[in-house]
Amino acid sequence: MIDTCLSQSRFITFFDECGDHSLTKIDKDFPLFLLCTVIVERDTYARQVIPSLAEFKLRYFAHEGINLHSREIRKAEGPFSILQNASVRQSFLAELSKLMAALPFTLFITTIHKNAYAARYGREARNPYDVALEYSFERILHFMEAQQENQLPVIAEARGQQEDDALRASFHKLMTQGTYYNSAERFQKLICPISFRRKQDNISGIQVADLCAHPTARHLLKPDIANQAFDIVRPHIYTSGNINGLKVHPK
Repeated sequence: MIDTCLSQSRFITFFDECGDHSLTKIDKDFPLFLLCTVIVERDTYARQVIPSLAEFKLRYFAHEGINLHSREIRKAEGPFSILQNASVRQSFLAELSKLMAALPFTLFITTIHKNAYAARYGREARNPYDVALEYSFERILHFMEAQQENQLPVIAEARGQQEDDALRASFHKLMTQGTYYNSAERFQKLICPISFRRKQDNISGIQVADLCAHPTARHLLKPDIANQAFDIVRPHIYTSGNINGLKVHPK
């Protein structure tokens, strides 16, 4: 029997992360952990997002199985070695920017400044992934209630059995116990089955999240430097009244 939540929900959401969540060994050049969550209407995802990404890939590669990975794109590595050609790179990035600006999706991003977080909470500091998950879903809860929807399948990129099991447990705790600011009863109204997919599965939504994550992290690290990629990402970030889908912790 088909799970009606998985097959008929109005929305679907995708996770990707930028940076690691270790508090014991913090990269001085990238002291952030960032969780990026993309929500898109299922019908729009099927009819526009997936075909648009495939069409874009087929203009540059022999097949659509290429995974749009921001790190490889920036470094012109792997299949993106074609970007070592300056004219190809210019065309590719311009088309990708236009595509990302046009795609209809809503973005929720939580960033943990790990040095400040560890200094503030000391031994009480929790895993930054768990903290980012809570802050993001407090905002996603607001979005879902505003849309009068309660079904939201969640797709995250697989990171290994141990890491996936830990995230699954944290996610279950969040959905059943709520947070300090949002009651368990509110969260329990959401139906959010979580599944993990490998990079090789070429999930378009995860790639969109990946392409939003690094420009946002770069903007937060160096806000005074021009950042065209973040300028494209910014309009997708959820805003409603005093609720902003971009959360930075600690402030």
